[in-house]
Formats: sequence, C-alpha cells, structure tokens
Amino acid sequence: MQRYVLFRIGQSLIAMLGVSMLVFALTRLSGSIVDLYLPIEATPEDFERMTKYWGLDKPLYHQYLLYMWKLVQGDWGESWKWQQPALQVVLNKFPNTLQISVFTFFISTALGIFMGVFTAIKKDTGWDYVGKVVALMGQALPSFWQAIMLMWVFAVVLGWLPTSGKGEWYEWKYYILPSITLGSWNVAALMRITRSTMLDVLDSEYVKMARIKGLPEWKVTWKHCLRNAAIAPLTLFGGLAAGLLTGSVITETVFAWPGVGFVAIQAVNARDYAVVQAATIFFSAILIFAYLLVDILYAYLDPRIRYD
Repeated sequence: MQRYVLFRIGQSLIAMLGVSMLVFALTRLSGSIVDLYLPIEATPEDFERMTKYWGLDKPLYHQYLLYMWKLVQGDWGESWKWQQPALQVVLNKFPNTLQISVFTFFISTALGIFMGVFTAIKKDTGWDYVGKVVALMGQALPSFWQAIMLMWVFAVVLGWLPTSGKGEWYEWKYYILPSITLGSWNVAALMRITRSTMLDVLDSEYVKMARIKGLPEWKVTWKHCLRNAAIAPLTLFGGLAAGLLTGSVITETVFAWPGVGFVAIQAVNARDYAVVQAATIFFSAILIFAYLLVDILYAYLDPRIRYD
C-alpha cells in the first residue's frame, strides 16, 4: 500500500510539473509582457529596463527555473489589473466558487444517485427511458447554451429568478440557475454509472436470498444493493467535486458569479499573466489532488488494487 501511495504521489508531482511548463509556455506565446506594461511613448531604454526587471533577457529555461523558484516560495507574481499579489486575487474569489460548487455537489450527487437507483429498479419502463434522455442531454448539451436558455426562460420570460450576480449566502434564488448549469453533467454521469452498477447488483445471488427471506423491497434496494454498488460511483466523487471547481469558468462568466473562473476570464482579456498563471495552476492542483485522494481511498476500499 505504501508503495502504491508513493507511486501515485510521484505521478501527481510530475503532472503538476507538466502543468507549470505548459502554463509558462502558453502565457508567453501570446506576446511580450513588456509591450503590455509600457505605454506607446516609452523609449528603448524603458523597454530595456523593463526587460531586465522581468528577467526576459535571460534564456527561456532560466526564466522557467526562476518562475518555479518564486512559485515554491509563494511568490506567484503581481497582478497589474488588481494591484495585488496574483495568488491573493485568486484566494479572495475562491470562497465564492466554493459556495456554488459545494451547493451544486450535494444537490447533484443526491439527485444523480437517486435517479440511477430509480431507473435501475424501473428498467425498460417509461421512467427508465426518461432517465436515459436526461442523462444524454446532461452530458451532450454545452454548458454555455444551457446557461443562456435557463436564463432566458426562468429569468427573462417568467421572471422567477435573477439573471446574474451573487446575493448573500442565504438568498437561494441566486444559486438555482448556476447550480443547474454546473451540476447537469454530474447528475448525468452519476445516474448512468449508478444505474449500471445497480443492474449488476440486482441480479446477484445475495440479493435474491434477501428477497427470499422476506425483506422489504426498499431495504433490499437501499441497504443491500446500493451499499455494494457504491464503490464505482465513489471513484467519480473526487473528479466530480474537482470538476465543479475547475469547470466553473463558463458558468461564472455567463451568470457574472464573482468566483475564480470569472476572474480568470477577466485576467485573460486584460492579459494579466500573473493571475492567469495563478488561477490555472491553482485549479490544476485541486484537480490533481482530488484524483490522488480518490485513488488512495479506492485502494483502501478495494484491496485488489495494488502495484507490484
């Protein structure tokens, strides 16, 4: 087990290193940061001085090593748009992203598992076909299109819900449309895998024995079947939770939700390299750590998972 955990931690560190290289390279492909910071009337001396200040006169590999050294020390750069450390800008907006993500995670998880169990019990009935359509639409429809349609129907036409923004934490109306948009893929994914595993468990021998003993059907379903079918959906939880955090860019932008995703889009438009790098690495770290945690937890739940 210890060897397996160390192996997965090593893979995660390599993945983070690859992400840092990719982010470092892509942010520099969009143009020189000196052209962004200096005004049009700047002199060649100003360009030379700024180039030395940012270390752009050094080879690219030297710039990357300097960037990584500062990153490890907690210096993620300075945002010229917000006039704050880039990491501080991301951390200031992270609670807003966390609020909508946690709310969406619990609702979508409960709804996805319930629909998966229900459609498995009602296999080949009308309810099962409805569930398949919901799962297909949840995974196929683009999130930005869902957001616009929901906003148009429930906010503009019906006027039931606000179009955008974020109220106080207890103003639940602001959470509904972003949560539906953000959690539709989660519901579809959980419903499909729960239905699949439930169908396998429902045909097992110990379930038939439980029915022969006269146990109520609800107890057979929720205590015996779901308990043994929960390992496969569990592997999705870490990815789904991290996906809610990292996949909130489009949802937050459409609904003007003041989270990290919305800030990242603003930073891209303003070519604020420091914030773009900080947001990307921050999201990547969350995603990689979530998958690492799920792999380790899965190995404890299923002893057959080992590396020789």
